[in-house]
Amino acid sequence: MSRLQRVAGRDPRAGFRAERRDCTTAVPQGLLKAARRSGQLNLSGRNLSEVPQCVWRINVDIPEEANQNLSFSSAERWWEQTDLTKLIISNNKLQSLTDDLRLLPALTVLDIHDNQLTSLPSALRELENLQKLNVSHNKLKMLPEEITNLKNLKGLYLQHNELTYIPEGFEQLSNLEDLDLSSNRLSTVPVSFSSLSSLIRLNLSSNQLKSLPAEISKMKRLKHLDCNSNLLETIPPELAGMESLELLYLRRNKLRFLPEFPSCRLLKELHVGENQIEMLGAEHLKHLNSILVLDLRDNKLKSVPDEITVLQSLERLDLSNNDISSLPCSLGNLHLKFLALEGNPLRTIRREIINKGTQEVLKYLRSKIKDDGPSQDSVTETAMTLPSESRVNMHAIVALKILDYRIIELKEMVSDVNLSFNKLSFISLELCMLQKLTFLDLRNNFLSSLPEEMKLLIRLQTINLSFNRFKMLPEVLYHISTLETILISNNQVGSLDALKMKMMENLSTLDLQNNDLLQIPPELGNCVNLRTLLLDGNPFRVPRATILMKGTAAILEYLRDRIPT
Repeated sequence: MSRLQRVAGRDPRAGFRAERRDCTTAVPQGLLKAARRSGQLNLSGRNLSEVPQCVWRINVDIPEEANQNLSFSSAERWWEQTDLTKLIISNNKLQSLTDDLRLLPALTVLDIHDNQLTSLPSALRELENLQKLNVSHNKLKMLPEEITNLKNLKGLYLQHNELTYIPEGFEQLSNLEDLDLSSNRLSTVPVSFSSLSSLIRLNLSSNQLKSLPAEISKMKRLKHLDCNSNLLETIPPELAGMESLELLYLRRNKLRFLPEFPSCRLLKELHVGENQIEMLGAEHLKHLNSILVLDLRDNKLKSVPDEITVLQSLERLDLSNNDISSLPCSLGNLHLKFLALEGNPLRTIRREIINKGTQEVLKYLRSKIKDDGPSQDSVTETAMTLPSESRVNMHAIVALKILDYRIIELKEMVSDVNLSFNKLSFISLELCMLQKLTFLDLRNNFLSSLPEEMKLLIRLQTINLSFNRFKMLPEVLYHISTLETILISNNQVGSLDALKMKMMENLSTLDLQNNDLLQIPPELGNCVNLRTLLLDGNPFRVPRATILMKGTAAILEYLRDRIPT
C-alpha cells in the first residue's frame, strides 16, 4: 500500500486534464503503461525539447486508466507495478533537466547521450541506486559536485563534451569500473584518480593532456587505458607497474621514446603509432611476453632489432611510414598474421614481395637466415590445406574464380584471410560469417561490389580492395565501425560519401590512389581521425599537387576551408 500513501500526498495539479493531454502527445499512454510493468522507458529520438512531467511522475501519479474507472486485471494492477529503473532519453533536443529527476530514485540506468545539455541538475545526487550514467555527446562544461554522491555508479560516459576539469571528490566513486572522458578539453588528470581502485577501463583520448600522474599506476585493476590524441611527451615509468594492464593506446601524441613495461606481463596490445619515436631497442621488447598487437606506424624508426624474436606471441606488427631501410631476417621466425611495411625506404626486400603480403615477406626473410638445417617454421602447405592456425591464405590460386570453400568450419578461429591475385568476381556469404576476422586481402581480383552481409564482420580492421573493378566505395564499408584501414587504389571509384565516412571514427588510413575521382568533397576535411589519405592519380583539379605533397594534415585543412558556410 506504500504506493497509495505516496499518491495521497501528491501534487493535486498533477491530474490536470490539459497536462495529461500534453503528455499523451509526447509519450503514448501505451508506452507508459508498458514502462510501469517493465520498469524501463525508452524515449530516444522523439525530438523532445523537455522531459514531460508524466515521465518524472510515472511512479507518483495515478495512471490515466485508473482515472477513467477502468477495471484492472491481476496482471495490470498499477499500485503493484514496478518503479522505473531504466530511462533512455537520448537523441533528443534537451537543453536541461529539472530537479524533478529526484522523483525517480530507483533508477539504475540513465541514458541522456546526444542532447544539448550544458549542465546537470543537483538532484542527481539523490539517484543513489544509479549504476550507469551516459551523458556523452552533449555540451557540458563542468560536472556538478553532486555526481560524487553516486556511490553505486559502475559506468560513467562523458565523452564528446566540453569539460575542462574534474571536480574534487571524484575519487569517491569507488565502484566505478568504466569511465570515458574522451573528446573533452582536459589538460590534467587529478592525482586523486588513483583512488578509483575498481576502474577497469579508462578512456582519456582526444583531450589536451601533456602528462599523466605517476599515481595512475595505483589502479591495480585497470585493463584498458586509452590516451590517444593528446600532447603526451613522456609516460611516467610507474605506468610499467600496472600488472593488470592489457590494452594501452598512446597513438597521436608526441612521444620520442617507447616506454619499458617490466611488470605489464598481461599486456596484449600496445599502440604507439603516430608519435616521434626514433629508436626501438631490445630493452623495450624483452618484457612484452604476452603482446599480440604492436602498432609503431608513422614514427621515425630507422631499424628493427634482432631481439624482436622474443615476441613469440605477436600476431600483428605495424611498421608502416617509418624510415626503416632493412629488416632483420629473424623477423621471419615470428608467427605474424599481419605485417605492415608500406611507406618505408626498404632496400633489402623487393617491392613485388612486399605487395604479395605478410606470409610472402616472412617466407622471404626465413629463406635468408643462414642455418645448418631446415627452419622449423618451414611447413609444406598447399593453398587449400585446412589451416591449423587462424589464417586462410588463398593467395594467387590462378584457377580460383569463385570462393566456394567451407570457410564456415573455421568461423571460430580465422582472423586473417588472403584471397589476393585470383579471379574472384563476387564474395561468398560464407566469408561474412567469420566474426573474428580482422584482416581481409582481396586485391587483384575482378570484384565490383561487396555483399551487404559483410557488415557482420564486427572486428574487421583492415581491408585491401586494390586492383579490382569498383566504381564507388562499397556502401557496406561505411557500416563497419571497426575499420581502421581501407586500401582501394587502382579501381574506378568516382565518388564517396564524406558524411558517412565522418562517422567511421576508427578509420585512420584511406588509399584512393589511381581512381576516377573528378572532385574531392570538402566535407572529407572533417574526417579528423584520418592520418593517411592518399589521392594521387585521380583526375580532380583541386587540391593541386602542391597541396597533396604536403601530406594528409594539409589536405584535410585545405578541404575544411572549402566547406560552404
